[in-house]
Amino acid sequence: MNKQKAFTLIELMIVVAIMGIVSTLAMPTFQSRVIRAQISEAVEISDSMKNNINQYYQKTRQFPSNNTQAGFPEAKHLIGNFFTKIEVIDGAIHVHLGNRINKNARGKILSFRPAVVENSPESPIAWICGYAEAVKGMKGVGSNKTNVPPVFLEIGCRSWQVALH
Repeated sequence: MNKQKAFTLIELMIVVAIMGIVSTLAMPTFQSRVIRAQISEAVEISDSMKNNINQYYQKTRQFPSNNTQAGFPEAKHLIGNFFTKIEVIDGAIHVHLGNRINKNARGKILSFRPAVVENSPESPIAWICGYAEAVKGMKGVGSNKTNVPPVFLEIGCRSWQVALH
């Protein structure tokens, strides 16, 4: 006798259900990675802007109050694939996410703030991204308007104090 063994309908349905559950769990992780990659364009653009702000500070010992003082076009003219404008306010760079970015990050803001060593204007400027805080002995300049969910940000842009608790 030749008996063939095959999967029953119930076994196949269980396999399909398990695959559905696994793919549902993997989707948010994939989406977060996509958004992080899209936000990286904002990080790259802000990196190129930091040099102008650093130079302005070295000359004047103050931070530029707006885009014009920093040597940039108006905020509405600084656009990219994944952001709608970039504004400089009191030395801080605020990137408004939009255009082709994932809908879960659209309309959010990511801020980059200069941090200076207190009572030592000659010390180099460090930059704080998003929810990160200035280290002891340094003071962040400008306001932080970041409202991007932390899961969409690189580790360096997340609050380190929250991670410790």
